[in-house]
Amino acid sequence: MTSALGIQHSALFEPVIGLEIHAQLLTETKIFCGCSTRFGAPPNTNVCPVCLGLPGALPVMNEEALRLTALAGLMLGCDIPEVCKFDRKNYFYPDMPKNYQISQYDLPFCLGGVVPLHDLAYPKDAQKSIATKDKQIRLVRIHLEEDVAKSFHMENSTGIDFNRAGTPLLEIVSEPDIAGPDEAFAYLSVLQQLVVYGGISDADMEKGQLRCDVNV
Repeated sequence: MTSALGIQHSALFEPVIGLEIHAQLLTETKIFCGCSTRFGAPPNTNVCPVCLGLPGALPVMNEEALRLTALAGLMLGCDIPEVCKFDRKNYFYPDMPKNYQISQYDLPFCLGGVVPLHDLAYPKDAQKSIATKDKQIRLVRIHLEEDVAKSFHMENSTGIDFNRAGTPLLEIVSEPDIAGPDEAFAYLSVLQQLVVYGGISDADMEKGQLRCDVNV
């Protein structure tokens, strides 16, 4: 596109993109309690004092969530540190009744790793003009956290379904290595394919099992 001054805008701007992918892990129960993670249950039926954040409730770690996180890290070439820890991410929002989310920050479960962008992961109309063949997107980390509840916004009110709260959630954080929408598409496609074939997540975006935060 050319402005009134005749300046080529495409020459002035270079997209720099990093993605944070959230994938619900394929476990039968939530990350810190025994409530079911089954999708489609009636609202607020798969809940207990732990995932509702009631006073005095204590979390108990889901071993399968740890195994699937480690598996994802190994499939992506991450380093698995000998020590990791969980942190409290404090914020006030109605989808998290404790007013904090149990997550990870400085000592996550997995460090580094790469996501290879193979040709068939790109959109079909972009596969013949891939800018950088066999590009690899570096990862910062993969960490484990609990998912939050689901909000339903009506005309004059908001409803909260806590069935999803506490579902184990994998967060895959990339370096800002993605140079355009086609690469972002390929990156997300590769990760979706990997977690599905690895039995790590169903990654059904229609069910909210795979979600993406974009930093541009």
